[in-house]
Amino acid sequence: MSELLAVAFITVLAVISPGPDFAMITRNSYAYGARSGLMSAFGIACGVQVHVIYTLFGIALLIVQSPLLFTLMKLAGAGYLVYLGWRSLRSHGALPVSEARGAAPSPFAAWRSGFLTNALNPKTMLFVVATYTQLVQPGSPLSHGIGYGLFISAAHWLWFSLVALFFSAPPVRHRLLAYQRHVDRLLGVALIGLGAALAMTGITT
Repeated sequence: MSELLAVAFITVLAVISPGPDFAMITRNSYAYGARSGLMSAFGIACGVQVHVIYTLFGIALLIVQSPLLFTLMKLAGAGYLVYLGWRSLRSHGALPVSEARGAAPSPFAAWRSGFLTNALNPKTMLFVVATYTQLVQPGSPLSHGIGYGLFISAAHWLWFSLVALFFSAPPVRHRLLAYQRHVDRLLGVALIGLGAALAMTGITT
């Protein structure tokens, strides 16, 4: 029970901390509506499973111990965040709500943006590796590891779904869309800054 509580506590803290997942969900939700935000949240939950799977099979330890592999993964994640930030900076902004809905990406594209944002984030990798190696006791059944992974994904899905519903709510969305150009610039700078910090340190959330 203490092992489960520790995993739950650390997961909640990691999920609610701001970072690229939050910025991406915010952007997709207020710009395109609840469906895009919720599909992006589901993509994030699926992205977590990438880290869980290779952790369970021990590949994460190899990545952590190999500077080249870790550097390549870190740069890939940083590059994707900078790409998202650049797209946000180049956004035309100030779209009416009806036009924003019409310009919404497909459900798969929204899911993919969430999936890649999380799957390419080495901080999520370090969080998952630390959780399994430090808190899960040696000799624990594989079913426990799978269950913890599903819990971590579910926590991400629940939290970011709530974020998506909040930022896609009509009053919030109308207010954000009225200042969309400024919000896009702010999110773009934040994402590029996160990517730059990730490339330099690998400690970005």
